[in-house]
Amino acid sequence: MIVHVFRSPKKGEMYLYLLDKDGFAELDEQLQRTFGEPEFVMVINLTKRDKLARADINKVKEELTDKGFYLQMPPKPELLVVNANEN
Repeated sequence: MIVHVFRSPKKGEMYLYLLDKDGFAELDEQLQRTFGEPEFVMVINLTKRDKLARADINKVKEELTDKGFYLQMPPKPELLVVNANEN
């Protein structure tokens, strides 16, 4: 499963995973407005991975299959503090 990952210029650390690299225009208008003009980040082959840094890979695959996209929200501030303390 090949996915195209885009960063939101409006929301820090918000990413959109799309099966179709040109699929942004097909998304709900509200999501498009909230996300902003997508900035391409990378292509990932999910078939060759067992995990992702900040998302459950199985949930990502499921939503990509069901909806054609996965929206990765920014981490909650308290999670960032916990992760910083672990280092």
